[in-house]
Amino acid sequence: MRAATLSDLLKAGDRIAVSNITGREASTVAVTSQKYCRNIVAGWALGKGGTSIDVPGGEAIPVFSGVEDMFRSLPRKKQPNKIIVYSPPPAVYGEVKGMVEHGKNLIETLYVITEHVSIEVTAKIAQLCSQANIDVLGCNTLGMINTHDSVRVGAVGGDQPQESFRPGSATIISNSGNMVNTMASYLQSAGLGNSYGISTGKDTLILMPLKNLLELARNDERTRLIVLYIEPGGLYEAEAVKMLRETQYPKPIIAYIAGELLTTHDISLGHAGAVVEGGETTAAAKKKLFDEYFGIAPFSHDKHNKSLTGHLDAMKRGIRIETLHHLPAAAKLICDTLGIQRDFPPRRALRLNPWFVDWKGFGKQFPSSLVLHPGTIHEPYGSQVKRMTKSKLGAKPSRRNMRNTSNASSNDGRVTRLHHRSLEEQMREGAFVKSLLLAWTGREVHDFDVKLVEQCLIASLTNGPGTISAQAAKLSTSAGNAPNTAMIATLACIGEVHGGNGRRAVDYLLRIFADVDLQDPYDPKHNVDLQMLVDKEVERFRKARSAAKDAGTDYERIPCLGHPVFKGDPVNYDPRERVIADFIKDSGLCNIFLDFYHLLATRLKEVGIARNVWAVNLDAAIAAVTLGFCWKQLLERQMTVQRAKDIAFAIFATGRVAGSVGEFLDHQDFGLPMDMRIPVSECIALSKPKN
Repeated sequence: MRAATLSDLLKAGDRIAVSNITGREASTVAVTSQKYCRNIVAGWALGKGGTSIDVPGGEAIPVFSGVEDMFRSLPRKKQPNKIIVYSPPPAVYGEVKGMVEHGKNLIETLYVITEHVSIEVTAKIAQLCSQANIDVLGCNTLGMINTHDSVRVGAVGGDQPQESFRPGSATIISNSGNMVNTMASYLQSAGLGNSYGISTGKDTLILMPLKNLLELARNDERTRLIVLYIEPGGLYEAEAVKMLRETQYPKPIIAYIAGELLTTHDISLGHAGAVVEGGETTAAAKKKLFDEYFGIAPFSHDKHNKSLTGHLDAMKRGIRIETLHHLPAAAKLICDTLGIQRDFPPRRALRLNPWFVDWKGFGKQFPSSLVLHPGTIHEPYGSQVKRMTKSKLGAKPSRRNMRNTSNASSNDGRVTRLHHRSLEEQMREGAFVKSLLLAWTGREVHDFDVKLVEQCLIASLTNGPGTISAQAAKLSTSAGNAPNTAMIATLACIGEVHGGNGRRAVDYLLRIFADVDLQDPYDPKHNVDLQMLVDKEVERFRKARSAAKDAGTDYERIPCLGHPVFKGDPVNYDPRERVIADFIKDSGLCNIFLDFYHLLATRLKEVGIARNVWAVNLDAAIAAVTLGFCWKQLLERQMTVQRAKDIAFAIFATGRVAGSVGEFLDHQDFGLPMDMRIPVSECIALSKPKN
């Protein structure tokens, strides 16, 4: 290690250069840093030589084509002595090698911001820079700030470093870059400023480990208190504590070890190095390690605020905190016990203002001491969250990269599963529709729902050879295609008008029932005033249709009412829908959504909007059945609204594409090649001849 104190890593007068400076993150951070401390002299990026990065209100940063070009072009007094690496992982080693080769005897410190650098490359970087007497911070560091000198490298401090970092006597060393900013803000409420804020990164290999940084902090005269943020994984803390014991380290430390609760709930901290490998690398083991070094129980604001003041020797070593918001109180205790003068009058105490307190249901599993009350969401975010959560129905899951993962299926080389249920067990039960619904909903569906969905699938098989989807299969067969192509042709000819109305009907019904207190859509004693809902919807539809006619524009029809085949009678029925409705009735139950449709069709006739009672078609029945078995999951926010809508579409599509195989086989056996072609004599040209 070249540096003798923390200021050797970063101080006023250092000249910074940035690799891959035209990248999105690098250019943004460079501009913010330049406005804050104006310490960046240049950058380089392949193919961007001769350009520059504009800095509002300041001097532009010149960009060179490579590190060699930069050192060759800059005068000696402007050549950098510190380098920030933003290059992508495959390019990092080549960049570092070039820096060492062309900046030898000039470069003092290297900050590798890049994450996901392989262990092999990281080890090579360590060896290369050690031989060249260059210190390396990273990989995956967010950077560093020297608050007294008002200089930084990397993104520590965010867009406004001066807000979180005021000059003072506390040095923060953290595995997490963002936690450097958070801890600095907390310390201000205790009247403590910051001397240095350092993000070590948390890759598997940390090239400037905690032990080294603590040695540099011991030699820094402006550092009187050290604050640590530590994650599971690695033996760096064990090495550091061994050094603290052997040297009788003279400065107090406040340690916060994260990750014990999260690891028990199988949640990743997100850093490559925060992976437990052996008992000594767990969060619990690291807590025990520091507690034994400090020789005192972890800080408790309620129990120990007074009793700890008598433990002078322990306070000289420091204390561990179990919750981050205890940092100001613990820092105050150490300062008062040891007679450390505050850097400035304490600011208003920071209070947690959580927007959400039960993320993905984990709040229910936390100890009572960690349960929080929801805070106030400030504008404009409050209005946005209100709009997003207005509906009582449907989950809003967090998203992640799903390239090689699935909630729906798994295969460990021995057992194939649907939502963690053995496929072989499902095969032995022999219930195809039940297994299908398991795949679609992620849970076992009641046998009554299974029977209803089976009826929907059968009803969807065909509605005669004249339907668009059946014609598609016959056309494909007539052209000489294989069965899979005929099935694809069928799917391609199912859309919002033909087959997709079930999806629209789910959306429509959810709008009608969004604010209704409905627990069980099958319970005949649901206590929902259906007639009131129908009258309200009829009035809305009447006004919308009247306004559209007055304006000479089209209006949005009610989905799934009416059918091109089943029409013309005073009261019209889709016979397929009747089978489903009768089955529900004969079972002594109801389906409130299907009942709504029937009442609506009758009421539209009664008020004169319709000349006869429109048929409630099969798509409406499918939508009602879908909401029947999805309602509980929607109500408990275990299913997204989009999934429920897509399931309704999938039921019809699955039935119809299976039925299209029948059309394919029939046409293949009995049809003629190209017999679906329309003769030229029957084709009518509407365009006029050119002459």
